[in-house]
Amino acid sequence: MWQTILSGLAWNSEMLNRRKDGSHYDESLHITPVISGNGSILHFVAIMQDITERKRTDETIRNLAFYDTLTKLPNRRLLNEHLNRAIASSRRNSHYNALMFLDLDNFKPLNDTYGHVIGDQLLVEAAHRLKACVREIDTVARFGGDEFIILLSDLTENESESAVQAGIIAEKIRDILSAPYFLETTPHQNTQLHSIEHHCTASIGVSVFTGHSTTAETAILQADKAMYQAKERGRNLVVFNQKLHYPD
Repeated sequence: MWQTILSGLAWNSEMLNRRKDGSHYDESLHITPVISGNGSILHFVAIMQDITERKRTDETIRNLAFYDTLTKLPNRRLLNEHLNRAIASSRRNSHYNALMFLDLDNFKPLNDTYGHVIGDQLLVEAAHRLKACVREIDTVARFGGDEFIILLSDLTENESESAVQAGIIAEKIRDILSAPYFLETTPHQNTQLHSIEHHCTASIGVSVFTGHSTTAETAILQADKAMYQAKERGRNLVVFNQKLHYPD
């Protein structure tokens, strides 16, 4: 900032500032040097504006556009961005990626019996469990209803090794999702809060691919087909797309 304005140029930026009480706020700052007739800088004129609320509004709009409101996971739109980015990266480094299409096997009976409030609790808990199974560079997205997609980015240059890595993570996900869910019912008048224990497994379809071999749409379609094969084979299974023969 000082280098810019001391050279006689205007400076515009946003910064995190601090009030006298110690609290922080976002500030828009515009500084213009006032220059004399002989070219020397007399003083500076600064225009400052608190933009904290605008930044909060922008963040809210972004969250509504790119994240699922219930689970706070990326939605389809942000998933497609991450998937296309992974495919582009794969074209450069030839590393494989893996896409998992996951469907909760016995979610509908819970919703039908106890209502959407209890069902939403399970979806939120499932989202937490899924995020705990993957790396920070990976993406866990809610695709819709009780369907989730997990994108494992930048695995290895070897297809078989990448498939093994994806299989290990898929089995870890299958195990963690099958653990009991303890869900709290909403108390009504003269009733007490009580817990419901529910068991919910998952069918998982996996597609392993590079940027040279597929598109985002094809990767999702392959994983979706593999997921339905897992359903047809009895559910609570991990099935790879037909290109790969991975043991059940």
